[in-house]
Amino acid sequence: MSQAENNPDQEAAKNQRHNDRMKRKKEIIDAHIASADQEKGLMIVLTGNGKGKSSSAFGMVARSVGHGMKVGVCQFLKSRTDTGEEAFFGKLDKVEWHVLGDGFTWDTQDRAADIATSERGWAIAEKMLNDPSYDLVVLDELTYLLSYNYLDKDTVLDALQSRPAMQHVVVTGRAAIAELCDIADTISEIKDVKHAYKDGIQAQKGIDL
Repeated sequence: MSQAENNPDQEAAKNQRHNDRMKRKKEIIDAHIASADQEKGLMIVLTGNGKGKSSSAFGMVARSVGHGMKVGVCQFLKSRTDTGEEAFFGKLDKVEWHVLGDGFTWDTQDRAADIATSERGWAIAEKMLNDPSYDLVVLDELTYLLSYNYLDKDTVLDALQSRPAMQHVVVTGRAAIAELCDIADTISEIKDVKHAYKDGIQAQKGIDL
């Protein structure tokens, strides 16, 4: 015999308390939803040392494409063109995908070349930020270009703030500078708790690539 059958009155009281809590919670959530009456292009920063920043951004790419929206993706620093996300999204008419890097700084070991590559990549990104036909622009690993001073900070921040009113932007990368966070609407910091790489496990297709 279950505990509920042994104590039907206690179980009924517990269920009522749960229903009361959920009712109060729903009233609060509904009130917040009702008060959110603004519509605007959002700027989202995904930062932190944990895995999943770019993956989260590409999830929003999928959502946007599902709604028939036009998306531009600029991948700074990264140089490989054999990732699963590019293989999938790069085929879609609604997605314009650019791999703009020469590899991470510890690969290139050439600051002057990194700056030149960053500036060429930024020229493409800046055109997207000036074009209202793009509903979503993803600037993958842009944070590094700002924290390393590869790009002029004020130029980048001005472009982000003066973009079309309904254009969404997602910026990813570790160590997002304070000025970037100040102008963001949403910031998620992804924490590194445990990573397979530290146990000597290679990057895996479908998970990391």
